Amino acid sequence: MEEYLLEAKEELKRLEHIIYVSLKYTRTVDVIINALNRMVSTFDLIVDAFMEKAETEGVIETMPKSPALKTRKLAELYPEDQFLQKYLIFYHFLKRILKNPHQKRQEYRRHVNLVVDFENSTAEINIDNLVNCERFMHQFLKYAHKVVLGQEDEDNF
Repeated sequence: MEEYLLEAKEELKRLEHIIYVSLKYTRTVDVIINALNRMVSTFDLIVDAFMEKAETEGVIETMPKSPALKTRKLAELYPEDQFLQKYLIFYHFLKRILKNPHQKRQEYRRHVNLVVDFENSTAEINIDNLVNCERFMHQFLKYAHKVVLGQEDEDNF
């Protein structure tokens, strides 16, 4: 369990580098997509830690194979945990953003945007949104560390 959380912390460091360094010098939608992919992989690692904990405690017999099944099972295992449910909703939103077709706006400028059209709405991802998402990811990792390992992380995120 702990190794998943340590790897998730490393993924967050890579995400920070993408947001604070790569986007500074290369203001393209491809870099934004790369950052979103890092967020999804961080989520996958944290979900794996939760699932391994459930498997160790005997709550589930076997761990599902696909990330979608893991998150669905995790939502079923902790229906009363509103924080976890909120993070899982955000995870599914990220997956939908990456799956849907997108458009580019103001590439190579400060306000570079990834625009994704949904059935009833539009999502625009820019540098400021990514910074907020990165903070949200830190909160999730901190929360997961507390729930999965039962202790606060000694390192401040």
